[in-house]
Amino acid sequence: PSTFVLVIRFGILCALHTRRPAASQRATNSYVQGAVDIPLLNKTVGQCLDQTAERFPDREAFVFVRDGVRKTFAQFKEEVDQAAAGLLALGLKKGDRLGMWGPNKYEWVLMQFATAQAGIILARELEFVIRKVGCKALVFPTQFKSQKYYDILKQSCPELENSSPGGIKSKRLPDLSVVIMVDSKLPGTFHMNEVMQAGDSSHVKQLRALQQTLSCNEPINIQFTSGTTGSPKGATLSHRNIVNNGNIIGERLGITEQDYRVCLPAPLYHCLASVGGCMVTALHGSSCIFSAPSFEGKATLEAVSQEKCSFLHGTPTMFIDMLSQPDFDSYDLSSLRGGIIAGSPVPPEIMKMILTKMHMPETVVAYGTTENKVNRDPETGKPLPLNTAGELQIRGYCVMLGYWDDPDRTREVHGYCRIIGRCKDMIIRGGENIYPAELEQFLHTHPKVEEVQVVGVKDSVMGEEICACIRVRAGQSCTVEDIKAFCKGKISHFKIPRHVVFVSQYPLTVSGKVQKYKLREQMEKHLQL
Repeated sequence: PSTFVLVIRFGILCALHTRRPAASQRATNSYVQGAVDIPLLNKTVGQCLDQTAERFPDREAFVFVRDGVRKTFAQFKEEVDQAAAGLLALGLKKGDRLGMWGPNKYEWVLMQFATAQAGIILARELEFVIRKVGCKALVFPTQFKSQKYYDILKQSCPELENSSPGGIKSKRLPDLSVVIMVDSKLPGTFHMNEVMQAGDSSHVKQLRALQQTLSCNEPINIQFTSGTTGSPKGATLSHRNIVNNGNIIGERLGITEQDYRVCLPAPLYHCLASVGGCMVTALHGSSCIFSAPSFEGKATLEAVSQEKCSFLHGTPTMFIDMLSQPDFDSYDLSSLRGGIIAGSPVPPEIMKMILTKMHMPETVVAYGTTENKVNRDPETGKPLPLNTAGELQIRGYCVMLGYWDDPDRTREVHGYCRIIGRCKDMIIRGGENIYPAELEQFLHTHPKVEEVQVVGVKDSVMGEEICACIRVRAGQSCTVEDIKAFCKGKISHFKIPRHVVFVSQYPLTVSGKVQKYKLREQMEKHLQL
């Protein structure tokens, strides 16, 4: 068997497949040093893009299928510099924060790299984020689905429509002065075209001088945690964090001259797309294919087939959706080789289907937290023996700079994750520790189960009881008795769910991950506990 060495960056952890070690090199305790054969890079995001654009000027860098946008590396590099100069012309400076808000659009990746070129820090989402990190600028489209972004912003910033562009003075959002709209011009805003034309030769000269002052250790991205276990926190990432993560992901995937097209249905505000996709593009010359503004299983399968993608990145929920499409077998997925599946634990039954039915034998499972040390006992802080459950601690280039403007929480929770499940998800039933991921993997083997999430709900006798929330396959019927009978004799008696609830959907974060704490609240209300 081969060995997997875990290399973790904030938001993404990749399993690097290494050659089998000699017996003397194999791990004998839970403290393991990662692979050191790939040198770490001390480069900024802008330097990486510059070098890759020189290597592959005519190769497609980004394709947004639904919008009909295709940009080569040469075109993208030119527009990034143009946009960066425009931001400087609008008065933004190195260290200012710019917030991106909206679905997967070309302007998102344009701003991701333009802010990096100018030393401006990119952040995501709205009022909580704008107030928390002190955003000076905000970029968004007019509308996506039922969300009218301008109207939503006016609720927090009523001064907007009576302001001059670049001159917003808001009581509730005191740092915000610049609002840029990507596809229209409304009162108090700049149109993206104005930004692209704002920079003159003096601003380009200013940009070049500023780039000389940038350090790879400076913050470049504030990535808010997805909120699966509570309120989001702003994880502050440096150039060095995301450059090295992108480089190692590309090495692990095996990007080549023949296999370099990557389909990305994941949202750009998630590390899976912004780092596992866009940063790999900047370092390895891969082509990012965005199938739709937000995830659509059918659109993703169409993009893979039409664009001849070699790699596909997504969360387990996304892959389950794709595999469940009624016309799944009609899509030609023969170009696929592998990809990344991340965001939550992957049930083995689902992984088997991805490897075989989707032609992805080289799929990499990525584990991570939006933060990030040896496997240790959480009570004593001491290393544990092999094959013992504990907290995974990481150190190295991958660890965040800290939570933005929150030193107390940085010290308190500087990066815990648990491969067998989240610490906060663990169920303690009558003194027994039960890991939901283990039960979810088992229940996924039931032929009628499409998807399952397990949570702990309060119980007056046991403290907590197990509740299995199950989505049944289309056209199938299933009962509580069916599930409990399936469990008997196959898993320990105390692990059989006390409660089984059939659901049609789960509460999700904006990045498509199940919000376990909300699901727990819903189940306790449903069960009247």
